Amino acid sequence: PADTEIVKLVEFESPLLSAFWGRPIVMQAGVVLPPDYAKDTAKRYPTVYNVHGFGGDHTTAWRSGPALAKDIEAGKRFPAVHVFLNASFPTGHVVFADSVNNGPWGRALTEELIPHLEKRFRLIAKPSARFLTGHSSGGWSTLWLQVTYPNAFGGTWSTAPDPADLQKFTGIDVTPGSTQNAYRTKDGHPLNLVRMNGKELAGLEEFAKAEEVQGEYGGQFASFEWVWSPKGQDGRPMKLFNRETGEQDPVVQRAWQKYDIHKILETNWSTLGPKLRGKLHLVVGAEDTFHLEEPTILLCDFLKTKGQDVCEIVPGRDHMTLYQKYKTYPDGLSLRIDHEMREALK
Repeated sequence: PADTEIVKLVEFESPLLSAFWGRPIVMQAGVVLPPDYAKDTAKRYPTVYNVHGFGGDHTTAWRSGPALAKDIEAGKRFPAVHVFLNASFPTGHVVFADSVNNGPWGRALTEELIPHLEKRFRLIAKPSARFLTGHSSGGWSTLWLQVTYPNAFGGTWSTAPDPADLQKFTGIDVTPGSTQNAYRTKDGHPLNLVRMNGKELAGLEEFAKAEEVQGEYGGQFASFEWVWSPKGQDGRPMKLFNRETGEQDPVVQRAWQKYDIHKILETNWSTLGPKLRGKLHLVVGAEDTFHLEEPTILLCDFLKTKGQDVCEIVPGRDHMTLYQKYKTYPDGLSLRIDHEMREALK
């Protein structure tokens, strides 16, 4: 995409990722500048880091940029630089987590790309002025970044995040010791993965097997494995479950635990809790298309026991309709998130 007056392309060759892969790896972002950015050359701005869902990329900046600038000019949004990160990779969605298969994407973002952006643009280089938001895989990414780097960011607004509690990974308990089949319930009923308007549209088995046929790279389940799984003897990430039988691999179960956000918070709350106070914000539809309300509710129940009432489960909303106007966000969820970021900045 070509630069415009308010949207700029950033391409940054990461030393960390390039060293991992043994070839140049370029991180990308689309940067949306406020309308008055060029007028006041002394003014610095807070930054909103946006992470897209599975299948998206940084070019959202060019589609969303004009509307963002218009809202800022009209006073509907606070003046900020919006950075749309590219989390897409041939292996799927990198979710900005360090991985034995994908490389150190979390470190590359926090230690390399963000400092690069703060030198190139007039950004306030303080944690309190760095905000995160994302939906779906972007929701998990931003939640992970806030929890993993609690002192680097001023808050995350994560919506319909991918499973943050592995007791409910797309309906499967994948914690150590679980023998639950990935394809069928105990009574033999097919395990549903996709639903809409109360109707079951696709089972987990057909989804996983279709992905297997389509190829080795780029599928949603494979994407999780590229990030979370240990490396197998063939050099590829180990699979969580046998694609023919649905039987889980206990070795992979154990490896995945270090990416279980609920478990990380529960185990380390004495040190993480004070650093995260007021920084976590979670919103999910009560009828999420991919059942993502189930792990989110488990995480939210834990946070509530710690005095962190930071979750909203929105009745009647699914994965695709969550951002539409609702009584708790009559102007739309996107503008409410912007308002809450503005308040957090004060």
